[in-house]
Formats: sequence, structure tokens, C-alpha cells
Amino acid sequence: MRTTTFTRAAVAAATGLILLPAAGTPAAAESGPRGVELTFLGRHATGTVAAGASEITAYDAKTRRVFVVNAQAGTVDVLDIRDPRKPRKVATLATPGANSVAVRDGLVAVAQQAAVKTDPGTVAFFDARSGKRLRQVTVGALPDMVTFTPDGHRVVVANEGEPSSYCEGEKVDPEGSVSVVDLKRWTVRTAGFQRFDAERLRGDGVRITGPGATAAQDLEPEYVTVDGDTAYVTLQENNALAIVDLKRVEVRDVVPLGLKDWSKSGFDASDRDGRIDIRPRPVRGLYQPDGIAHFRDRGRTYLVTANEGDGRDWGCHADEVRVKSLNLAMPDAENLKKDGELGRLNVAVDSPRDANGAYTELHAFGARSISIRSASGELVWDSGDELERLVAKELPEAFNADNEANDSFDSRSDNKGPEPEGVTVGEVRGRTYAFAGLERIGGVVAYDIDDPRAPSLAGYVNTRDLAGSVADGTAGDVGPEGVLFIPASDSPTRHALLVVGNEISGTTAIYEVR
Repeated sequence: MRTTTFTRAAVAAATGLILLPAAGTPAAAESGPRGVELTFLGRHATGTVAAGASEITAYDAKTRRVFVVNAQAGTVDVLDIRDPRKPRKVATLATPGANSVAVRDGLVAVAQQAAVKTDPGTVAFFDARSGKRLRQVTVGALPDMVTFTPDGHRVVVANEGEPSSYCEGEKVDPEGSVSVVDLKRWTVRTAGFQRFDAERLRGDGVRITGPGATAAQDLEPEYVTVDGDTAYVTLQENNALAIVDLKRVEVRDVVPLGLKDWSKSGFDASDRDGRIDIRPRPVRGLYQPDGIAHFRDRGRTYLVTANEGDGRDWGCHADEVRVKSLNLAMPDAENLKKDGELGRLNVAVDSPRDANGAYTELHAFGARSISIRSASGELVWDSGDELERLVAKELPEAFNADNEANDSFDSRSDNKGPEPEGVTVGEVRGRTYAFAGLERIGGVVAYDIDDPRAPSLAGYVNTRDLAGSVADGTAGDVGPEGVLFIPASDSPTRHALLVVGNEISGTTAIYEVR
């Protein structure tokens, strides 16, 4: 177990991070207004490893209960956290195909994919106290995320609409969409992407890569955050953001998120060099965020994204390829193709090519970072290479390790690195912070985002046990998926909490934030 607190000075220039003593020590108490202490309190373990037994979490303040998607069991597990040091499982909700859960004013909403994932899915509603199933509505294919609007009157659902395959005779490719459930009338309206043209979107910089797919089929809503009557939806594989008008229930815009220039910061590109090697590279990164959250500053809305990255690998189609197998029309091409350089790096097969089919640019999956964007999708700030440098300083023996085994140093350097996935925001002592889970190495990183244009690293907690065995379930908390912030006003300890669902270890971990 490791807990580290950082001050504003922790953001170093060329050499990485200045690490302070662990939270709870006298020096940590001097961290100042920008640092937070992230202290492990307790966990609930399902006993099931590497099967998605603890994923997305939601919290009901009245009952002091946490609702956890257990995809392996097809349930939502209900945990009593009146004593967060000893969370207790008190009930389960039968939710076959559950992907996401949200709670508002005693009402639990669960997004459930159909038995055949390309068929329309459902959202089931339960009473938070009794667990009684109240109602169920039909939404789009593969509902992957569900959330309530701030007024509690509607539920918004991201229907990912993944294909079954691209093989001839097997292909079923439903359209991605965003459903809005009116909780007063119990009606469902769905915003689709039919009016968008695939070629025009490609010209704008949106990735449309599915063979023979229309824009509506190719766009895959992943995660939603709602500000008033506007929903902001990540389209991860497409490296884009959908902006949805919830009053009209229509997609207002699809915004390309652009490319990160890795020659201006750096990353480790090889899993075969046996060392930590973070440096600038002639590569561009597809941001491809998974989780998204929002906050307001001086009357403006800002979006926070966790830029995980994701490629497609369906039957008869894959869009990831290693650099060493490509014909490069780039300076120093043969050297770049060496394993210790870029040869092992997975990049997008649709990266730009010249008239002869040789690659002129390399686009890697994910930006290995946290970003802040304006409400129109423009990049305001990005954490650069700070996450990899953080892990290199804090856990050098497990740098870019995988989440399926502890003895896996550097094994993810060729493929998205630490993979920031879930993100949430919250207020602590009057300042706004973003908290993001690092899916591969594990742990949660905190950023002070009170100034959206100049965030600072504020803390990192990692309760993975590198001396244990992931396969045997003795490695602590591994593979954070959902990250939930509970404000102090709703917390049983009267201090802010983070609740993290860890899909690989099958554990739900609770941390106090001070």
C-alpha cells in the first residue's frame, strides 16, 4: 500500500516530480492548500479476480449505501458504508448485463445490455432502500453508461452500439445513440447520428474506421457528463466528443479532439528495452478519452477527460498495428522500427500515408494523460507526460506494469502506458480537484484544477500490493474502472471520500480525501 501527497512544487520541469513523505507524516501536513491526502480506509472483496466483479459505483447518501456493478455475477452489489473502514455487502440487485449504475434521491438506475449485445438494451430502476424493482425501459444497443441530470428529472444513457463482427455474413453493426428517459412520464427519446456524413466527419478529423459503416454505425458513445440541458459524450474510438441538446434530444455537434504532439513532451514506447525511457518521439497521440466529468469556473463550463485510448479488434477487422511492420516515409525510418525505439509501439492502421502507401505520420492510441477542455471541446490544458513520470518516480519497479500480473515491468509501454480511464471531480476545502484512476498500474491520481488553465498535481494513492499475486487475489486493489467522489456533506465520516471499483481484483476500495 502506498499513499503520497504532493504540493504545487511537485510539478517538476525536466526531471519529473518532487515526492513528499507519505500522507499522515508531519511533512505531509505542510502540503499547503493545493495538496490533498488520500488515505485508504477499507475495501470489500468479491473474491472473484479478472472477471469485472467490481466496476462502476454509485452512492446513495440517505441509506449510506454504495451500489457496485458486478458484471461477472450479473448483479449490482449493495454495500453498507456507514463504517467505510468495514464496508458490508447487504443486498444484491438482479441486473443481467449490467454495465453502469447511477443513484439519485433513492432511485437506482442500471444500464443493461441485451443477451445479444447488438439488440436494444434496457435501463432498470430500483428503490435504493428496499431493492425493489420498480420499472424497466428499452434504450439503444449496448447501453454502456447511465447518469441522472442535475435536476433529477431525466436519465441519460450512452448506447455504444458496438458491432458483432465485420466478417461477411456475420456483421451486425447497430447505430450508436444517446437515450433520454423522462422520469415523470417514463418515456424514452433517443438522439442518433443519422444526419452526420461519414466523409465530412473524416475531413474534420473524426475517426470513422469501421468497414462499410455509416457515421451513425461507427460513432460509439462511451461516457456522459451532464451540465444543465447539455450532455457531453465521449466517442472514444472516434477520438471525438458529441454535444447533445437534452431538451430537443438531438446531437448538436460532433467535435474532433485532435492529436497530441509527442515530440513536445515524451513517453516510453517500448516494452522490450528493459528500462524506463520517457522522451520525445515523432508520434502523435489520439486522445480517445473514456471517462469525462465537468466543472464550472467563473461562469464557464470545463470538461475533464481521462485519455485512455482504445483500438478496435472485431472479427475480420483490426485497426492496431506495430510500427516495425510498416513502410515508413519518415526521417530515420529504419532506426525508428527497432524494438528499443518505436518498433513495438501499437499505432492506428489509418495513420496518414503518402501516394505510395508509406506512412508519413504515426498516430498512437491514447494520450496517457488528463486533459481539460472548454465546453466547445477546445483543449485548455493537458498533463503531458506527467503520469508516466509520476509512476516512474513512485513505483519504478512496476513502471507501466500490466494489471493482470505483478511481475510485468514495462509491459504496457508499447500500448497506452498507464491508461487513465475513469475520472471524477469534487470540492475539498473550497478547491476543485479531479481524480482519475490509472487502469494498468493502478491507483488514483489527484489534480488541483481550481485554475483550469494551470492545474497542479495534488496527490496519488495506490493500494496495489506488488508482493502479492493478482491471479490469487492477494494483490490488493488492481484495475480501477469507476471512480466516485462523495462530498464531505454526504459522507459518513464528514470528510470527502473516493470509492473505486477495481475490475481486475474484484474489490471496491474506499479512500478518505483531506
